[in-house]
Amino acid sequence: MLNIIVADNSVLMREGFKALMQGTYSVSINEVTEKANLLSSLKKYKPQILVIDPVSMQLTPTDVSQIKKQFTNLQILAISPMLPKEDISLLLNAGITSFLLKECDKQEICDAIDNTEKGTRFLCGQIIDALTADSEVVKTFSKKTSCEGFAISEREIEIIKHIALGLSNKQIAEKLFLSFHTVHTHRKNVMQKLRVNNTAGVVMFAVKNNLLVNEEIHTN
Repeated sequence: MLNIIVADNSVLMREGFKALMQGTYSVSINEVTEKANLLSSLKKYKPQILVIDPVSMQLTPTDVSQIKKQFTNLQILAISPMLPKEDISLLLNAGITSFLLKECDKQEICDAIDNTEKGTRFLCGQIIDALTADSEVVKTFSKKTSCEGFAISEREIEIIKHIALGLSNKQIAEKLFLSFHTVHTHRKNVMQKLRVNNTAGVVMFAVKNNLLVNEEIHTN
């Protein structure tokens, strides 16, 4: 069973998140509404994932670093309004695993949970856009996220194949019954993981890994 703490001072957010999770996962969810109670709740419930709004809970990068020092196996998923790119970068570098916006849909949240549980970074596409808009922020962020290997989910493999076949985000969304926003997020995460900055890089990965065998290539 997945053990999660959701920390947010909004009852709508907490109840909505619980309803979404309980209809999708075998999960135990505990709530925190005040920052002062966060550490004691983490000690008591020992969750695998902390889902938190760093804005409503007034969570600073220093707080994140302290939490990660005390709970080394804890994965943190931030779900918040859009923040300045420097703040996002500082929180990620301090130890937040994944970052979504509150307007992200159910599929994105579930994909973020699946990746975060494994310790794999998952970012909303708009978050990646914000980070990549500033070369200095990207430089710092990349140093912290570099690794020897990377994990690509089955959903991301689907996205890679459809990108390589020449489908647009809109076409992929229609084909996979996803929202445009979700496809945008997956596309950005795929490019981040593959460390490429254009479609050609995704196509090269698909070809090298034989993902296009018996697939029909589309042209726009």
